[in-house]
Amino acid sequence: MEAKQETYQFKTEVQQILNLIINSLYSNKDIFLRELISNASDAIDKVRYKAETEPGILGDDTEFKIQLKPDAIKQTFEISDNGIGMTYDEVLENIGTIAKSGTAGFLEALEHAKGQETLIPELIGQFGVGFYSAFMVADKITLVTRAAGADADQAVKWVSAGDGSYTVEAAEKANRGTTITLDLKKKEKDDKDFTEQWTIRNIVKQHSDFVNYPITMEVERDEPLPDEEIIKDKDDKPIGATTRKVMREETLNSMKAIWTRHSSEVKDEEYEEFYKHLSHDWNPPMERLHLKFEGTTEYDALLYIPSKAPFDLFTPDRRHGIHLYSKRVFIMDDCKELMPEYFRFVKGVVDASDLNLNVSREILQQDRLVLNIRKNLVKKLFDLLGKMDAEKYNPFYDEFGAVLKEGMYTDPASKDKIAPLARYKTTKSDGKWVSLDDYVKNMKADQKEIFYITGDKLSALLNSPHLEKLKEKDYEVLLMTDPVDEWVVQSLNEYDGKPLKSAEKGDLDLDAVDDAKKEAYNALFGFIKGHLESDVKEVKPSSRLKDSVSCLSGNSGDMSAYMEKLLKASGQPAPDVKRVLELNMDHPVVEKIKTLFENDRENAALKDYSQLLFDMAVVGEGGKLDNPARFSKMVGDLMSRAME
Repeated sequence: MEAKQETYQFKTEVQQILNLIINSLYSNKDIFLRELISNASDAIDKVRYKAETEPGILGDDTEFKIQLKPDAIKQTFEISDNGIGMTYDEVLENIGTIAKSGTAGFLEALEHAKGQETLIPELIGQFGVGFYSAFMVADKITLVTRAAGADADQAVKWVSAGDGSYTVEAAEKANRGTTITLDLKKKEKDDKDFTEQWTIRNIVKQHSDFVNYPITMEVERDEPLPDEEIIKDKDDKPIGATTRKVMREETLNSMKAIWTRHSSEVKDEEYEEFYKHLSHDWNPPMERLHLKFEGTTEYDALLYIPSKAPFDLFTPDRRHGIHLYSKRVFIMDDCKELMPEYFRFVKGVVDASDLNLNVSREILQQDRLVLNIRKNLVKKLFDLLGKMDAEKYNPFYDEFGAVLKEGMYTDPASKDKIAPLARYKTTKSDGKWVSLDDYVKNMKADQKEIFYITGDKLSALLNSPHLEKLKEKDYEVLLMTDPVDEWVVQSLNEYDGKPLKSAEKGDLDLDAVDDAKKEAYNALFGFIKGHLESDVKEVKPSSRLKDSVSCLSGNSGDMSAYMEKLLKASGQPAPDVKRVLELNMDHPVVEKIKTLFENDRENAALKDYSQLLFDMAVVGEGGKLDNPARFSKMVGDLMSRAME
C-alpha cells in the first residue's frame, strides 16, 4: 500500500447521485444514521462469521458494539464499529466507487420517483449508495478503517466533501473496524440537531432498536455525591451540591429481536412487552402469530391482533401496523404491501433477510418475495380467525368485523374465505352474532333465500315493517347495520348456494296475491300514484306488510334507502330514484280509504290521506320527512276527529 495521499475523481454517474443526495431536500434525513448503523452491523456480522474459521482474528476485542459520539462544540458526529474493517484496495472498491452497485438502476428509480419526494430517501441504500446518504447532513466525511487479521496492520483514511473527488491515504488506528466522522452542515431553521442526545436516541429507537449489537453513546447523568464529599452545616444538612455530572456509556437499542427466536424461547411477558413497544397500545393483544418460514425464501414474522380497535381505524390516511425489517434492520413502519387493507388492524414485524434495505414501495408491489410473504401471512391469519372459539371471536368481531368485511368487495379472490367469518345480528338471535353457516343450517324447509335488511340502527331494523310477513313465516332475517354491508351485498350474491335477498327490494314472493282483490284496488292505487307522482314510481299491494299500513320498497336493482342516506351523509350525489309505495290491502285504514274513494272521489281528504300514507312509510323505515310539520298537523287532526 502506498504511504502518500492519493486523490481520485468520482465517475460522472456517481457524482450525479451525490449531487442529488447533497442538494435535494429530503423530508427524512434520519436515514443517514440508519444506513451507517446498518453498515456497521454488517461489518460485525462479517467478522463474527470469519472468526468461526479463524478463531484468532478477534484477538482481545471480542465485545462487539457500535459507538456513537456526537460533539455539539465541534459540530461533528462519529460512528465506530469493531467489525471486519477494510484494506486499502477494499476501500477503493467499496467506498471509492459505487458504479458496480447499480448506479444506472438507481438513477432510473429516481426518475420514476420524481414528484414523490418521500420515495427518494427510500431508494437510498437499495442500490448500494446508503453510505452516501450521510452527505445529506455532512459537509465532509472522514472514514478511517483497519481490516481484521494479522496481515492488515495498516489503517486507511478516506476523505471526501462530496465535491467530485476523494482522497485515500495510510493512517494510524489501534484496533480493527471502522470509524466514520461527519462534519455536520450548518443547521437550518427546521433541521434536527444530530448532536442532541434525545434526537439520536429517538432515531436509534425507531430505526435500529433491534440491531443485534449494542449501539452505545456516552450520556451525561446526575449522580449522587458520596456522603463524605457533601458539604453540610452543623445540623448535618447539605448546604452545597449533592449530585455531580458524570459521563456514562448507555446502550440505546433493546436488541430484543424476539421474532428471530423460536417461539418456545419467548415468554408471554416478552411478547406483550414487544407488542406495547411496537403499537403504543397499552392493552394486551388479543392474539399473536409467531411464524418462521424456511426453504427457498426465508423470513420471520410476528403478528398481533389487538384487543381494541384504534381510534383512527377508519381514518383514510392512517398508517398500517406492519414494520418491515431486513436482517433486523428497519426498512419501513407502514408496509401496506405486506397486508391487505381489510387486515390493516394487524400489528407486527416481518423480517426478510433476502430483501434489499430501503426497497421502494413501487418495487415492493412487484417483488415476488413480498407477494409470497403477503400470501402466506394472509393465509395464516385466516386460519387463526377460523379456529377461534366464539368466546374469543365475538369480541374480535365487535372491534374489527366491519373492517374485515371490506375484503369481500376489495379482494374478490378472498371473498369465500371472509364470508364464513362474517357475523350478523338477526331477527331471531336475541342480540347475539350469527354466522352465515348457522343461518343456512337454521333455514326453514321451504325457504329458498337468505333474507337481509340494511340500516343504521338495530332497533329500527328489528321493528321494520318490511319484515312483518317474513316474521309471520318464521323466516330469519340478517340485520346489517355496518355501512360496509351495502358494498358486501353487492359482492356476495349468494352463500352456500342460497341467494341473498333484500327484504326491502323486489317482490318477496311469500304469498300469492289475490288478483280479484288487487283489481278492486287498482283505481285507488292509480289515484294515490297520481297525487304522489313526484315521490313514487308505483303504488301496489304489499307482499311484506301484515300489521302496518304502508312501506316503501324498491326494484331489485335499485339503491337501498340506507345507501342513499350514506351517500348524502358523505356529501356525494345520490341518484334521484323514486320508490315504490306498498299498501296493505288487509289493513282497515286502507279499506276505509277505498270506501271513501269509491263514494266520493272528489273528497279533499283523499289527497291528505295519500300524503299521510307516504309519510308513514318514510317514518316507518327511519327516514326524514320533507315536511314534518305537515305530518304532525295531519296526525293531530286525525286524533282530534277520532276523539270526537
